[in-house]
Formats: sequence, C-alpha cells, structure tokens
Amino acid sequence: MTHASSPSSSSRVRRLAGVLALVALVGFAINALVAADRPAAPAPAAGPIRVLFLGDDGHHKPADRFAELAPALKSRGIELTYTDKLDDLNPDTLAKYDGVAIYANTVNIKPEQEQALVDYVRSGKGLIPIHCASYCFHNSSKYIAMVGGQFKSHKTGTFNTTIVNPQHPIMEGFKGFETWDETYVHAKLNPDNELLQTRAEGDRAEPWTWVRNEGKGRVFYTAYGHDQRTFTNPGFVDLIDRGIRWAVRRDAGASFERPKFVGPDPSAKPFEYVTADGIPFYDPSGQGPRAGGGKWNKMQTPLAPAESVKHLRMPEGFEARLFVAEPQVVKPITMNWDERGRLWVVESIDYPNRITDAGKGSDRIKVCEDTDGDGLADKFTVFAEGLNIPTTLTFANGGVIVMERKSTWFLKDTDGDGKADVKKELFTGWYRGLDTHAGPSNLQYGFDNWIYGMLGYAGFAGEVGGKRFSFSQGFYRFKPDGSQLEFLRSTNNNTWGIGFRSDGVLFGSTANGNPSTYLPISNRYYEGVRGWAPRVLEPIADTYKFQSHLGKIRQVDWHDGYTAAAGHALYTARAFPKGYWDRVAFVTEPTGHLVGAFVLDAVGSHFKSRNAFNLLASDDEWCAPIMAEVGPDGSLWVIDWYNYIVQHNPTPVGFKTGAGAAYETPRRDKEHGRIYRIVYTSSDVITKPVDARIDLSKASPAQLVEALKNDNLFWRRHAQRLLVERNNKDVVPALVELTKDTMRDEIGVSAGPIHALWTLQGLGALDEATAAAALKHPATGVRRNALLTMPRTEAGLAALLESKITDDADPQVRLAALLTIADMPASPSLEDRTATAILGVLGKPQNQSDKWIPDAAVAAGAKHDAAFLRTALVASKGRAAPPTAPEPAPAVAAPATPVDVVVNGSAEAGDAEKPEKWRPVSY
Repeated sequence: MTHASSPSSSSRVRRLAGVLALVALVGFAINALVAADRPAAPAPAAGPIRVLFLGDDGHHKPADRFAELAPALKSRGIELTYTDKLDDLNPDTLAKYDGVAIYANTVNIKPEQEQALVDYVRSGKGLIPIHCASYCFHNSSKYIAMVGGQFKSHKTGTFNTTIVNPQHPIMEGFKGFETWDETYVHAKLNPDNELLQTRAEGDRAEPWTWVRNEGKGRVFYTAYGHDQRTFTNPGFVDLIDRGIRWAVRRDAGASFERPKFVGPDPSAKPFEYVTADGIPFYDPSGQGPRAGGGKWNKMQTPLAPAESVKHLRMPEGFEARLFVAEPQVVKPITMNWDERGRLWVVESIDYPNRITDAGKGSDRIKVCEDTDGDGLADKFTVFAEGLNIPTTLTFANGGVIVMERKSTWFLKDTDGDGKADVKKELFTGWYRGLDTHAGPSNLQYGFDNWIYGMLGYAGFAGEVGGKRFSFSQGFYRFKPDGSQLEFLRSTNNNTWGIGFRSDGVLFGSTANGNPSTYLPISNRYYEGVRGWAPRVLEPIADTYKFQSHLGKIRQVDWHDGYTAAAGHALYTARAFPKGYWDRVAFVTEPTGHLVGAFVLDAVGSHFKSRNAFNLLASDDEWCAPIMAEVGPDGSLWVIDWYNYIVQHNPTPVGFKTGAGAAYETPRRDKEHGRIYRIVYTSSDVITKPVDARIDLSKASPAQLVEALKNDNLFWRRHAQRLLVERNNKDVVPALVELTKDTMRDEIGVSAGPIHALWTLQGLGALDEATAAAALKHPATGVRRNALLTMPRTEAGLAALLESKITDDADPQVRLAALLTIADMPASPSLEDRTATAILGVLGKPQNQSDKWIPDAAVAAGAKHDAAFLRTALVASKGRAAPPTAPEPAPAVAAPATPVDVVVNGSAEAGDAEKPEKWRPVSY
C-alpha cells in the first residue's frame, strides 16, 4: 500500500496557518488540507540518540552540568555532544544530530543561525530547551515563540511540581521529584503549549514543563535545572530522558520497559512427529506472497493441554491457566461474557469448508461456568445449535446477537431453561462473497450504545432501516434492534480486529501486514462534503514483522509477519502492571503461535504503535491463538484454536480450493481447542473464583450506577447497557451527580463520568447543562466524551463555543470538538462565533501539522460554510497575499441524505493480495 504525498497540497497547508485569507472557501480548505497524505516527520534512525548540547560561559556553568548529565544519559542510549559555539548552528552541523538541547544565557543570535535552528526543528527534529534556555536569544521572537515562553523572574526554594497531564507519553509512569531550584516565572507564553507540569506560585499554578509542535518538529521545555542539585537528581535525569525521546520521536518504548521472559518449561517432553500426507509446503525463502512448492510430510503430533502449556513463553510474572479444553469445548472460534461473568463460546466444526442450509449446521453456542471457583469450567449449557459458521456474538435486550452466514440474528431464552427459543433476523446481507473467513467479526458494545464490529472483504450488500448499503473491509456499527446501520471507515485488508480504549478511542487490525490501525474520523464527516472522500486507513505499527518463539513458521504468505492478525484488545482493566493500562493492545497471530503486545503512543490526534513484545508465544506447532480479550476478572483470555493447519487461503501448490474459498486438506483439525486465562501472578485476581465476583443480572439500579465506576471496562459497558435497556429515568439524578466526579486513577482516567454521560444520552436524558459542565472536567477523556454526547442543538453549540474547548490542550479533545461542530445544526445567531472558532483552530501550527485535526476543521467549516467564508474574508484583510493563488474550488454543500447509501470500500482482495511495497508508517 502506498500513499503518495502531494508537495503542492502540503505547502498550502503550511501557508494556511499564517494567511487565513487562503481559507476563503471551504472547498479550497478541502483541496489544501485533504488532497493527499500530508508528509510526516522523518522516521528516526536506529541506534543511539544523538543530541547537540549548546552551552555558554555563563553563571549556570553549562560545561559542568553537561559533565553531570551526559554519562547518565549515555547509559540510557542518548549521546550528548557539547558545544558553546553558536556557529555550530548551521545546517551541516545540525544534520548530524537528532535534536538540540540548549542550556545557555546567550543574549543574541545571528539571523543565519536563527534560520538554521528554526528550519532544523520545523523539518522534524527535536528542540530541548532547559531552564535558562528560556532567557536565551532576546533578539529572536521566533526562538522565544518556538521555546514556548520566556523567563521573567525567580526566587529559590525546595519544591515538587504537579503533573497535570499524566496520560502524555512523557508523564506516563513518571512520579515527579523534589529538588532545590530557582522558582521560574515566565512571560510570553505560547498558547500552543501543552502543559505537563505546573509549580505552585502563590495561589496560582505557574507553567513549568511543557511540550509543543513546531512545524513537523517537537519542543520539550522544563524550567528545572539551576545547578548540580537538580542535574544529579535521578528524577531530573529521568525527565530529561523522557523529554529528549519524545522530542526526537524515539519515545515509543521510553516509558515501557521490555519485560523479561520465562519459559518454556524445561520439563516439557520432546515433540513427536508422524509421516502424514496432505500437509502443505510453506517456503519462506520463495519470492512473492504465494511462494510454495515441494513436499512436507512430517507433522508434529498434538499435545494434551497440560503438556502444551509447558511450551508457552511469557513475560516474567505472568502465567497461563487453563479454563476449558476439549472434549468440553471443541474448535472455539469466538467468545464473550455475559453480565453474570459467564463465558459464552461459539464452537465451529463447519469452518471453513462446510456451508449448509439454515438450521442444518454442526455449530453451536455453549455457556461455560466455573461453579466451584477452582478456575476450571465445570458446567456447560448448549444455548443454541444447528448453526453454520457463526463468527461473533454479543449481548443485548436480554438475549444474544449472533452473526451467522448472511444474517444478523437475535437469540433469546424466554422460558429460563438456558436454551434459545427465539430466533429473530435483525437484518441480512453479509457475505456478498462466499469466503467464510472474510465476513463480520468481533462485535463490541460501543460507548454510544451501538454495536460495533469489523468486516472482511466478503462484504455486505443489503437494506437496513429503509436504506441500501454496499461495503466491505472495515469498521461498522448498528443499533442493537437492527434498525440502523453505518459503515464507519475502510481498512486496507481482510479485517478481524477491533478494540476500544477507556475513553472510547477506537483501534483495529487487519490481515496481511497491518496488525494495528486507528479510526480517527468516520466516513460520514467526509461524505457530508460534496466531492470529498475518506482515505483507506493505513497502518500505525512500526513493522508488520513478528517476533516468533518457533523456528519453523508455516505460512502461505507474509512470511515471518502478521498475515492472520486478529483482535486489537487494549488492556482496559487494572489487574496487570500499570504500564499496560490503556497503553498495550493485544493482537493474535495464529501462524506465529503468539499473542503480540503493541505499545500505543499518541502523535497529536494520531497514534503510532510498536510491536514491543509477545505476551504469549509457543513452540508447539499446533498452538494457534485466534482471539485475546480482557475478561471479567481483568486477566487476558485467549482462545487457542489448536490446529496444525491454520491459514484459510491462498491455496498452496498441489491443493485445491474448496467451499468457503478455503483450500481443502484432511489435516484440518475438528477435535481440539483450549481457552486460557493469562493472569498476572502478583494480582489478587488469581485468588478469586472466576465467575463469582460480580453478577449484574441481579444488581439494583443503584448498583448498576456504581458499576459504571468499576476499574474494568468490561463491567462498565455491561452496566451502561443494562441501564439503557432498562429505560427508566429514576437513575438520572445519580447519573448527573456521577458526571461531576473528578476522581482519576493513576493514569488520569475518570471512567464513571464517561459512562454516566453515555447512559444519560442513551436514556434520552442528557441536557446541555450537564454536558457543558463536563466540558470543564480535569480528565481529558471526560471532556472528549462530553463533546461527543453534547445534544446536537443550538444550546449545545452555544455551550461548546462558550467553553472555548477548541483550544483544549489535548489533541483528542480538539478533534472531538471540531467533529461535534460538524454535527451541529446551523444557527444564525452563532454562525460568526462558530466560524471564528474553526478558523482559530486552523490558524495554529500545532493543529496545522496534525494528521487529522485539519480534516475535522474542514468538515466543521463545510457545515457552517456561509459564515466560515464571511469570517475568513474579514480576517484576511490586510494580510499578505500568498505566493501562488489557490486553484478554484467547487461549490461546497452537504448533499441531501439519499435513500440508497453506497459506500465504496477498498478493493476486494483475497488474503494473498499484498501491497505494492511495505513501508513502516513514519511520523
């Protein structure tokens, strides 16, 4: 997959910040901001981080401070080079370094030195001004603005600071420190600064440590650092380490240490092999995704669960505990848990080659319970049978929603015997193609009370709620009663992965080299602007390659990489170490016999992920993890499909394609299957019965409201769903009160207010005043969701504008603010203020260089186009004309909603379709 960047469009993006007249037409803004992928900052090179440390001969003794700091950072992979020569601020010298740290009081800088430094940072490099650097270069307003402020005055004292943005990658896991230092007060603060720490200055908070974007570059500043008392403090060294890594874009693993690993168990028995026909030959040395040929007739024999678990390799402190295995459960293909914490498993013997008429399948849904609390399932109830390749299920309205073949079914037990006696079709249209592994999957109850899922290239073509739809490969959502459907965004491959963060931010994964992607803006915002179309979502992972524990990897294509990636479950409970919380996503790869861990980091409103390590990897060739989700106990539950033949297609040399577009072989297993709980052994979660913690089916309304604050997203979503389905407004006062709760956990998450807002919205009881009050909440996640739930009314728009939240320090909040404005109805009395707010966003460099905020601003401007045009023209008076005039833009208007909605997804392709050239995403 390649996305060519347009130099002309990117240059227009840069000019827009300084000349608002260029946004005289919304259509021009679209052309300027959306025509192609904006070029990202250069990807950092491997190896040590190299930083030029600029000092002087002043009273802070920079050479001495360098001598204290350099050895400590060198041991962490950061190499400092000292200079006190301003002539080193030239393009040739600067090009040798990833970043420049400044610790000096030099009064003046020459124009050519200033230009070299500014160009260097704006090109994508890092600037790290420390302490007195905020009183450097008095003659350069560009430098002062780039730093983000200027020293004004100080006293001295021993103090600590307050972390105000604990979710920022620099601050995550940072504890702070106490030191004697100068108590700086600043002036000329840049409104683009994103505060990380403040210091108490009387009755106000003085900005102390901040970050900001400058063009494609990053700036990290801290006021710490007068003398050796701070420079030799381990906390200061850690802060500068984190700041440098963030500024030079080498922060993906800076605050997440790679764990140590244990296993396999040395008592594991040697593998045994048998001669077997019908085994495809996989040739990783061949050229192209369909390489193959030759013969392979040695097959490892399967292991019993107790023996197979000995072959698992996991991080130190983690343990795999078997919950259920064959013969009680056979070929589990998906799973979920109900509001009682019971495990529901779909067993599919029919997958992949057997397609039957309705009601004549061999597959079934089974409920598995641990009634005696020993950690093993001991009670099994068949809820439904006669199914044919049901691929996913979730819970709604007292029953279960199941995707089976072409239909979305609602199943329910009405007589209390544990078996479904109602089967109602909500809508149909799945599997436009016949491939049995390319349909709908991974149903998730969304924050907005819709059901979310993923779809492969088999596609959907059908009618829902009186509208026709046609789409494939990507994110979708639908109402639990089947009354509405929406295709959200196209992915670039066959797709099986989805996962929410605790604040509702949505991620996913696909097959064929894209194990991690992110959904920032849904299609409807692009489709609301005539002539504008969304791009296919691209990978955010640093690589598609995995780190296997097994030397022999049998893959048809994408050798040694994610070719069958499934799931993208963020760790949204609190039983694992804090570094995992809302930061690590788990993606299964059955061909590699592993569950990968992807560390997520924000890049403005975008994200990048790093395939940091495996939570689980096996050298048992039968081990095939196909699903990993956070369960009711806070541990990670993993389906081991346990199958020697894993891949569906393409068909290897010497084999034929059968039904379901899967190649046929008698070696596809129909007898095995295991489900493990991956527990962190230092957590008390392992000492409690698996199913005996919470039973929300018996909870009172007050208990359900209380459960909205549970530390596991699993229980919060069930509690929200049950309150919405109950549809009784007697809980509204308690929910409104919960929106005011300012308590946050150790990483800054305030979960209760988020779910209280969405529950109120689901009950039709959220008013503008309650949502507006939540816009002032200290937790960024609450502010973001307050915007998303804000009633789409004139009063709601007025509250948004009054809050000035378009200037919020958090990029996700600013993105949500613009998308909310794009949803708001036009209001003559508010249009000028609305346009001014949008243009204010577009005029700031930190938003101009952001990957998604300009798109959201265009959507907002197009919705309020008349005032947007008028305000832009007024603002442009007296400003310089651009070097080149923008080309004419087509008229922009939101089209009338058609009865037939056809969404063009990405090209339908089999798993063997490989992008023209893989390239890691650069930022």
